[in-house]
Amino acid sequence: MNVGHPIVIRRVEPDDAEAMQRLHASPAVMRQTLQAPYASVEIWRKRLVGATDDYVLVATVDGELVGAAGLHSTGGSPRRRHAAMLGIAVRDDRQRRGVGKALMSATIDLAERWLNLQRLELTVYTDNLAAQALYRRFGFAIEGTAKAYAFRDGEYVNAYLMARVHRSMAGVDEDRAS
Repeated sequence: MNVGHPIVIRRVEPDDAEAMQRLHASPAVMRQTLQAPYASVEIWRKRLVGATDDYVLVATVDGELVGAAGLHSTGGSPRRRHAAMLGIAVRDDRQRRGVGKALMSATIDLAERWLNLQRLELTVYTDNLAAQALYRRFGFAIEGTAKAYAFRDGEYVNAYLMARVHRSMAGVDEDRAS
């Protein structure tokens, strides 16, 4: 909980580049994302300005950026326009204080009520139990395991492929023959 200061969710701005660089340089964030170390503020500025198909929200507490979540296009195919990849990061010292929950809630609301996204996908390392619990609370389910998904701390690690399908799609029969 963030006693005294509410969590404010807003759209990321180019002026947030320095704060985004600091967020993603946090040791726990670095460990649990695919970000490479030593990304400069200028790299983040270019990402924020050039990401026209992405929707990135940030969480601030007392004006300080403490987390971010993004919806990223799954590609140019018209057959995948109903889906997006979700990524989230919460600064090390703000984890388990409601920031992730606030970002997930706002991101899902944006995806389903404003962008008409029916499927949200994400990857999470198999050892990131706290993140998995958060995702399950928001209706994500494990759909598979990616072996040797990423190289982290000198070794390959596995990741779960998780997705959340909008309740209106719940009746779609995955075993339907064509």
